Amino acid sequence: MFNKFLRENKISAAILTVIRLYLGYSWFTAGFHKITGGFDAAGFLKGAIANPVKGPDGNMVYSWYVHFLESFALPNIDVFNFIVPWGETLIGLGLLLGCLTTAAMFFGLVMNFSFFLAGTVSHNPTDIFLGFIILAAGFNAGKYGLDRWVVPFIRKTAKTYTSKNNAAA
Repeated sequence: MFNKFLRENKISAAILTVIRLYLGYSWFTAGFHKITGGFDAAGFLKGAIANPVKGPDGNMVYSWYVHFLESFALPNIDVFNFIVPWGETLIGLGLLLGCLTTAAMFFGLVMNFSFFLAGTVSHNPTDIFLGFIILAAGFNAGKYGLDRWVVPFIRKTAKTYTSKNNAAA
């Protein structure tokens, strides 16, 4: 019942728009400040490796993630210095414009969980909660945005492409 309300109701679409704009503004400004102000993730990654999330027993909780940061992220810091600010900016832009909202929110959640696994709590739990609401709502979250036109166009194009490929086979 709640899922139907989220996915189909016009009032829900309006509420989702407010949530989407809030998250979009947060993502966009965070990314834009990193792009314009210079950004280097090396310090953050070194800190996450040196001080990983620990459980009540004092052992690392996400040792696999620390290993990922140590063996992949830190050696490829230039890639991450590009992906993080531009990813944040594009996620924010997608949410602000309501364009490819579901995809933008999915990647926003991936980044939120990445920060969370690295030990940064900050506003990530709230963003994750709101992000899952947007993701669960699907198309309705971008109904009052560019998704109103973009999603039907993509569906029509994909259907036409599939029909042409099936006819040729």
